[in-house]
Amino acid sequence: SKQHLKVQLVMPSQAAATPDSRPGHWQAAPVKNAWSETDAAAALEKYAAHGPDVALRVYTSRLIGNDPQLVLHGGGNTSVKLTVPNAVGESVVVLAVKGSGWDLGSIEPAGLPLVQLEPLRKLRQLSKLTDEDMVNQLRINMLDCGGPTPSVETLLHAFLPHKFVDHSHADAIAAIVDQPDAADICRSIWGQRYGIVEYIMPGFTLALRAGQVYDADPTVKGLLLLKHGLFTFADTAKESYDEHIAAVQQAEAHCRSRPLAALTPLPRACCDCGAQGLLS
Repeated sequence: SKQHLKVQLVMPSQAAATPDSRPGHWQAAPVKNAWSETDAAAALEKYAAHGPDVALRVYTSRLIGNDPQLVLHGGGNTSVKLTVPNAVGESVVVLAVKGSGWDLGSIEPAGLPLVQLEPLRKLRQLSKLTDEDMVNQLRINMLDCGGPTPSVETLLHAFLPHKFVDHSHADAIAAIVDQPDAADICRSIWGQRYGIVEYIMPGFTLALRAGQVYDADPTVKGLLLLKHGLFTFADTAKESYDEHIAAVQQAEAHCRSRPLAALTPLPRACCDCGAQGLLS
């Protein structure tokens, strides 16, 4: 299937020209899969003290963060689930997730605060949670209270079962998910490969809804958040990253096949993944 995806606004004046130079058509340079076995091995060696999961999480986070067509309009966030010892040597399952203030393009292990996963997942029992209470729950469940505050999207990452989760606001994805008939367009491109989540301000309610959409069809390879962006997930860093790039490339192919006038977005309801500017 050619059903794949990617996110964000079309800014031809800021992007390199493609072979398609027709006036009024998509002119951004195609996104490329930058995975390198050599570079992945180097990351595993460099961050060996943090374990392979964190090492590869840093590596693919940087691949996403260093592509301006994936993160130019508001960044993104990434995570990995792993087991680590706590202060008394007990094994604890944690979520290592992008911390507020860190740039994905240069992130280090210190930019992935470890948060106990089980208490976060229990929050699905609640019907509502304010932004302030959500941030408090994130911070009281951190293994290191001196670390950066976890991303406002942390609960969405936690409510998904996959080991690796990638989120971006890719240009081509946003050009599609910002349309008035975005859900129909998404289905015409990707069929049932990705779940579609209606627009909700980032935070607890969005995390709940995204979890519900995933639970309704656990076979999906990612989630398309309308007026927002793209999530992909898998059991390995490479699989999640590959899925992400493939989705974006499919979105680009759709954009190139149509005049830009048909893809002109409405004003964005979500400029970044920040709860009232609290986090990124």
